[in-house]
Amino acid sequence: MNLFVSAMNFTKKIAIWLLTLSPFFGCESPKKESINLSELTISDIHKAYQSGKFNSQELVQAYLDRIENMDSAINSISMINPEALQIAKALDEEFQQTKTLRPLHGIPLIVKDNINTKGLPTTAGSLALQDFYPEEDAFIIQKLVAAGAIVIAKSNMAEWAFSPMHSESSTVGITRNPYNLDHVPAGSSGGTGASIASNFGTIGLGTDTGNSIRGPSSHNALVGFRTTLGLVSREGIVPLYLRNDVVGPMCRTVEDAVKMLEVMTGFDPKDPITRYAEGKIPSNYTQYLDKEGLKGARIGVLKNLVDDHPDSEIYALFEKSLSDMEKLGAEIIENVVITDFEQLSQDQWCPTFRVDLEDFLKTYVKRDTIKTLEDIMRIGTHSAYTKGRMERLSTNTLRRENPALPCGDAYTDLRRIAFREAIEKKMEELQLDALVYPTWNNKPARIDFFEEEYKGDNSQIVSPHTGQPAFTIPMGFTSGNLPAGLQFLGRMYDEPVLIKLTYAYEQGTKHRKSPK
Repeated sequence: MNLFVSAMNFTKKIAIWLLTLSPFFGCESPKKESINLSELTISDIHKAYQSGKFNSQELVQAYLDRIENMDSAINSISMINPEALQIAKALDEEFQQTKTLRPLHGIPLIVKDNINTKGLPTTAGSLALQDFYPEEDAFIIQKLVAAGAIVIAKSNMAEWAFSPMHSESSTVGITRNPYNLDHVPAGSSGGTGASIASNFGTIGLGTDTGNSIRGPSSHNALVGFRTTLGLVSREGIVPLYLRNDVVGPMCRTVEDAVKMLEVMTGFDPKDPITRYAEGKIPSNYTQYLDKEGLKGARIGVLKNLVDDHPDSEIYALFEKSLSDMEKLGAEIIENVVITDFEQLSQDQWCPTFRVDLEDFLKTYVKRDTIKTLEDIMRIGTHSAYTKGRMERLSTNTLRRENPALPCGDAYTDLRRIAFREAIEKKMEELQLDALVYPTWNNKPARIDFFEEEYKGDNSQIVSPHTGQPAFTIPMGFTSGNLPAGLQFLGRMYDEPVLIKLTYAYEQGTKHRKSPK
């Protein structure tokens, strides 16, 4: 391990140690019985607050203790928030006075380390941003904090969000899958995935350019929401390809993910794409948490992805998921094929990293020494994978096959629109509520062979380009105690439908379990 990573881990331990000492200096009342953190939900926590079983200070301390005791093997946390207990104390005092809980009152939140959080570094896992402290919270952090969430920690990630395969940074190093430490948690939000799976916080935030919410959620037996492009602001987030980027919940239950989503949506003038969502956001999303949500639903099996050389164990779990959905009242429409799928799905990527990153540096970092991608490359990286990817991205910002074709957003780019229209036309023709497929057709790779054993994933192929929402949910486990995920793809702004379907499947199967 390099000296900088060692120093970062030492800083993290010191922060936990100082926070742990705070009860002795009057910041917290004497501890009651220990809190069982396993699979705690927002609802569980709020009931405990109301009954006086524990308060948010005690909950935060319990999570900090768990991180201190368990994260050394997983390496999912990049930085502890030194103000977490003080924030919890203020929220406890507010509740004592008002007897009212905000929507996420006192709920510990783990935030991916590419999302601006005031008072904490936002590094994107890089050396160039290792000491960048944002002046303000990102728009979504402001909304979550206003709803009562406590940012307890930042999570490790694949450096610059480059890798869908694994989560390795120059700041913290390699994050491991808590279900099997020899395997990857996927990328790039692997730190959030591993930490929430390990019960280091209640709810988590990830970002997703092509895979990075849904892959780590699948690999860590979590629920992950990639929402419609335009539904949630991306302001204040270190970009990869902004035209594809979304930010969203990574949680242990559909209900918790929905409660997060409910406070995250809305127009943000600093992210103009959110104007497309105006008039399309319901008064609340929790109304769609329906245990009977699969009854009468028509679910299409997207043959174009399902048949792409799946692992036999993954395929068996997927077949079982279809059978389970039938038992829960759904009608399964097999072998759905999108016309011209191969041609439409090609040449969708536009590597806009340089343009998007340099705009972020100008807007937020504001340093003369870090203005360009060349400055980032000069500062360097500890990762050979990141170095190679950076060099490739420095020479190209255009489509590979049609460089003359403009690279637009999901609402104006002709190739993206054509792809979406083909999918939604087929859904209309067959009267489908959603399309389903395995989130990954293969098991999590071993860390030491993350490139050789990576055989692609299904998350990058459709929704990042079409803009459609896609939710992943636990589908079961393969040999080696390795989780697998089932993905639901919906029409634009059909989050209510996907919530109904995924919640009903979750409640009817209960595949989620904590790492041993």
